[in-house]
Amino acid sequence: MTKEKKKPNKNDHLFGEFDHMQDQQDEILRSVDRESAFRIFRGHWHYVITAILISFSLFQLYTAIFGTLPAQLQRMTHLGFVILLAFWLYPATDRGDRHTIPVLDLLLGLAFAGIAAYFIINYEGLMSRSGAYTTLDLIIGAAGILLVIEACRRVVGWPIVIIASCFILYAYFGASMPGFLMHRGYSVQRIISHLFYTTEGIIGMPLGVCATFVFLFILFGSFLDKTGIGQFFIDVANSLAGWAAGGPAKVAVLTSALQGTISGSSVSNTVSTGSFTIPLMKSLGYKPEFAGAVEASASTGGQLMPPIMGAAAFLIAEAVGVPYGQVAKAAILPALLYFTSIWIMVDLEAKKLGLKGLPREQLPKAGPLFMEKGHLLLPLVVIITLLVMDYTPTFAAMGGIISTVVVPYLRKSTRIAPSVIATALVNGARNIIGVACACSVAGIIVGVVTLTGLGLKVGEGLVGLAGNNMMIALFFTMITSLILGMGVPTTANYLITSTIAAPIVMKLGVPAIAAHLFAFYFGILADITPPVALAAYAGSAIAKSNPFLTGVTATKLVLPAFLIPYIMVYNPALILVDTNGMQVIQIIVTSLVGLFGINACTAGYLMGPLKPWLRILAIAGGVMLIDPTFLTDVIGVALVGFVFFFQRRKKKTADRAAEV
Repeated sequence: MTKEKKKPNKNDHLFGEFDHMQDQQDEILRSVDRESAFRIFRGHWHYVITAILISFSLFQLYTAIFGTLPAQLQRMTHLGFVILLAFWLYPATDRGDRHTIPVLDLLLGLAFAGIAAYFIINYEGLMSRSGAYTTLDLIIGAAGILLVIEACRRVVGWPIVIIASCFILYAYFGASMPGFLMHRGYSVQRIISHLFYTTEGIIGMPLGVCATFVFLFILFGSFLDKTGIGQFFIDVANSLAGWAAGGPAKVAVLTSALQGTISGSSVSNTVSTGSFTIPLMKSLGYKPEFAGAVEASASTGGQLMPPIMGAAAFLIAEAVGVPYGQVAKAAILPALLYFTSIWIMVDLEAKKLGLKGLPREQLPKAGPLFMEKGHLLLPLVVIITLLVMDYTPTFAAMGGIISTVVVPYLRKSTRIAPSVIATALVNGARNIIGVACACSVAGIIVGVVTLTGLGLKVGEGLVGLAGNNMMIALFFTMITSLILGMGVPTTANYLITSTIAAPIVMKLGVPAIAAHLFAFYFGILADITPPVALAAYAGSAIAKSNPFLTGVTATKLVLPAFLIPYIMVYNPALILVDTNGMQVIQIIVTSLVGLFGINACTAGYLMGPLKPWLRILAIAGGVMLIDPTFLTDVIGVALVGFVFFFQRRKKKTADRAAEV
């Protein structure tokens, strides 16, 4: 009996490409994201590193539950694990061995473990002789600073290391600085003791937040990822939007918005969801640069989406002095506007190019999906509910982690093996290394700023340069954030800009949370702003497109969203500060109209090609809606409305003519 030949499916090549891209996810991440370029071990070293990573996670969970250590000891123990793992997991150069640990790296890791042990064992003595440290203390401190900087260079890259080194030199050579930058200068001993032994330096607030809240939320995301919720998000997005015009691009936007609730990384979000969405977009006619840019733009917005929001959101809460739940609440409307703006741009581009969606019969059904796997969303419900109820982030994260372990067992099809829990512990510990290295070196920058008063000096200088003009001050802050974000992780970027630039904005009467979110927002957008646009480069690697053009296209896609931070500064109702229901509705409506107008101008299309004069009217109306006054709102809505109805009438006339 002849075996029946399998009937070829016209989409077999598409899913073959998807499988191929899925297999290359790790390779793409390693080539684009330094934090993902860690060593892969086999044999006894695999078990040693796994044991250290699991021990690290268990230590964090234990102290989160019982809170038994003083802050300095908690942070130094956390840093000891991080720097040891950084030297053992990350080669010194891109050409370094990725399967064994060289003797030098082994010794450097053990050296910092010894330094951390010295701090912990002599903790009481160090605290008692503060300001009168011994020669041994200073030698240990100097070695610790150098090892932290080198570990950060390996994991995060050169930019933040160069910036931190310049700040240290500034602290020493202050007396030689020109103009308002001059200060009396500090001795090597004072710089070492301030940066290593006090909570104003390496073990300061940034590392403290990382060692508590951030670790637990990253661990929560790692546990949630292992339940298969990422694939569930893709399936849901396909069922809801895959059939629409330009369906796969809209799936990318929707999936990235959902994925952003559990992931705080632009690059990993781009690679994980882009492996599916980018090949689909290309198969329907999207140019490779546009396909990579859509995914990168949407994935970058994941850091704006509560409850995870990336590590910087926890730093905002600490810096502003508000509960993290309030930061998440303030960020929700700007995040939704960001994704809505990209959605509008994708829709206009799809209609402009005549791109259709996928056939409905090839897409999963939403009803059966939620019946089968909808319970996987419960951990998100738990963590958001706890944050809204003003429980501490630590309590909320622990509740989320526990529910993530329990929820998969509600259905047989989603149960997880005990080994998956161990893998989640390993991944959570490994994923914190880059964040912690960035936070510790950013602590050096913050430490120098507090030691020298640089923040106040620069703030006063830039306010004077801006002539007390809020728009100019905001523009300076935006440019600073975008430049610093070129190769600097969002966490470090935010710490620097919030220390130096955010006070400028606050001096002009802007609420603190709005000023800090402004800096945070543009620090995130740096991930897709050329010339160093890591998320766009990740998208281009999957799309096989030109990286620079992909970054330029991504910037064009989010250009309307560049107005959102300005809106939240000029009208804090967008971030739910001192407002009421009617004001919130008003700002949402006017913001959407403004974004719609600017998107139409950028795309050059609205129910048909837009003439240049109509594009000018559309963008003018969008910009007018930044200012929340009644007159500017009326003018802005009128201009965008005129363009819309003009195009609508033109289309109806053309349709009637075609019928005749």
